[in-house]
Amino acid sequence: MNALPLVSLLLGSLALGAATPAPHAAAPATEKVTVVVASLASTSSVVKLNFYNAPDKFLKDGQMAIRMVVRPDGKNTLTIPVDLAPGEWAVAVSQDLNNNDKLDKNFLGIPTEPFAFSNNVKPRLSAPSFQQCKFTVAGPGQVVNISDWNDF
Repeated sequence: MNALPLVSLLLGSLALGAATPAPHAAAPATEKVTVVVASLASTSSVVKLNFYNAPDKFLKDGQMAIRMVVRPDGKNTLTIPVDLAPGEWAVAVSQDLNNNDKLDKNFLGIPTEPFAFSNNVKPRLSAPSFQQCKFTVAGPGQVVNISDWNDF
């Protein structure tokens, strides 16, 4: 008969323990990276930056880790701060000259509006690889310069 209060106490303790929220895992730390996009074709058309951190998602529609849309507001060069988790990243940039919210392409699928990549990669016969465009985020103060545009 003395076991009943002990069982009640144990069950009550278990119920209270189950109701206690588990501690949250800390969010991965990020580093401030500055992306400098120079030599814009237009000082009024939006610039889209797509950040990728996985080779299998690079340049695949809707697979970017981060998308930023920036208006140049009369500037020929943009300085854009972005918080990126440590690791390998690549950036694809395009400028929507006619402001129709898409990268226009010709009948072969080749963009007809300016585009550029991190490491200033200039593809010739096919899209560049993640490996060609990647840079490593390992600490604060990193600057990624993009100035070599592909405009056909």
